[in-house]
Amino acid sequence: MDVKLILQIVGVVLGLLYLWLEYRADIRLWIVGLIMPVVHGTLYFKAGLYADCSMQVYYVLAGIYGLAVWRNAPKKDSKHASIAHTPLAKLPYIITAYAAAHAVIYFVLVRFTDSSVPFWDSFTTALSIIAMWMLSRKYIEQWLVWLVVDLTTVALYIYKGIPLTAGLYLVYSALAVVGYLKWRREYGKLAR
Repeated sequence: MDVKLILQIVGVVLGLLYLWLEYRADIRLWIVGLIMPVVHGTLYFKAGLYADCSMQVYYVLAGIYGLAVWRNAPKKDSKHASIAHTPLAKLPYIITAYAAAHAVIYFVLVRFTDSSVPFWDSFTTALSIIAMWMLSRKYIEQWLVWLVVDLTTVALYIYKGIPLTAGLYLVYSALAVVGYLKWRREYGKLAR
């Protein structure tokens, strides 16, 4: 069996488990999130998606950070108590961080790799950085950022010849909508 196919299958299984845990706002998502980047990093390197590959290092670090933040969050009556909307005052910082990350990653890809998709690889990678940070803060709108990443990634991965992983991101896209609606409902229950 082809190594890329094996990596895709293992990545899909881990990815679905991760998403199910994220949907439930279950802290164990961070544990799966420490294993999954190794599989996906290897796959993306083999597919020539260098920013996505290097992004896996960030995912490991973000997983450690997210686990620490969620574990140390103030205990409240509900496990969903810390779900919140993204503060409007943070938007300029978030947009600036995204733009800077996109520009730097794009430059690195164009200058130092043979990437055939530097704009889209850097686009999804920069947005993923932002979405992971938003997830660590349990901001509801992280699901919308993931939706943009996921839909873009579907096309990118089909183009790069990793269709099973593209299929996973198609499922991620649908579940991003479901997750967004669920977290909004949970937030609404808490606000009453």
